[in-house]
Amino acid sequence: MSAELIFSTLLSPIVLFFVLGLGAALMRSQMTVPQSFAKGLAIYLMMAIGLKGGVEMSKTALTPEIFGIAAIALILSLGMPFLAYMMLRVTSKMSRIDAAATAGHYGSISIVTFVAATQALELAGIVTSGYMVAMAALMEVPAIMSALILARRGMKKSGEVAGSEKGELFREVFLNASVVVLVGALAIGWITGEAGMSKISPFFVTPFQGVLCLFLLDMGLNAGRGLRQGWRQLDIGALSFGITMPLIGAALTTAICYAMGLSVGDAALLITLAASASYIAVPAAMRLALPKAQPSIYLTLSLGVTFPFNLTLGIPLYIMLAQWAGG
Repeated sequence: MSAELIFSTLLSPIVLFFVLGLGAALMRSQMTVPQSFAKGLAIYLMMAIGLKGGVEMSKTALTPEIFGIAAIALILSLGMPFLAYMMLRVTSKMSRIDAAATAGHYGSISIVTFVAATQALELAGIVTSGYMVAMAALMEVPAIMSALILARRGMKKSGEVAGSEKGELFREVFLNASVVVLVGALAIGWITGEAGMSKISPFFVTPFQGVLCLFLLDMGLNAGRGLRQGWRQLDIGALSFGITMPLIGAALTTAICYAMGLSVGDAALLITLAASASYIAVPAAMRLALPKAQPSIYLTLSLGVTFPFNLTLGIPLYIMLAQWAGG
């Protein structure tokens, strides 16, 4: 069963399209996806997954278990950057500001990794709860605050002043496009329920897999170019962090899921969220708040190392960990 799950995930169209884009970029192909079109694909995916989660939430009563999972999600998002920062300062040669900016990516989440995990669970016939989409939305923002705390603490020692005005930062963090679309679609799905979803399912349900393949082709191209251009600025300690940090997050969350008695599907998604790294919301916030941090470092790690690892090998591993925790 485990080997079958691994191969079904690795040989799925979404992973193979990602590999196609990654390989094309590493071989210096001129293939590109227009930036505006790629943004449109990202908005579509977040709307589709948010609507679906909202519809599922409309069928589910709020329970103490849901509030407990939400509390764990917030704690993970706030706390993981501190662990990541300590690891980077010990294992790599990064400056404090680069380590803080990078650490923030590993407390926030990758919505595309979440979507891919959802699809892998559906293929395996494992049921998940719609409210897990809300957990993804909850984990987007707190890690940014932790990263800023870490950066300011480090910058005080050198007498530097961090970032931008509070109003601008607030808008960038809480009104980031990914957060607004995901939370908004979740609310719309919750309000309209199945009756509303049935009216738009020809657009948001049937084409979903094909749009995801297009988006992951573009992500593969971006990841390959990031690896090609940014690897010289990263030492072995930093590169290995891009794989060890997701595994540490997954192991920690597996223990939490086991203690809470979560179902296999929900445990797999929470483990995947804890093991993923942001490359949309956090980079946008870091560019505004910490302009001295180097995108070639934090984007290469999150998009060029962690994202490919999670998409190809991580998701099957996290599902197996969830099966153990829920068994």
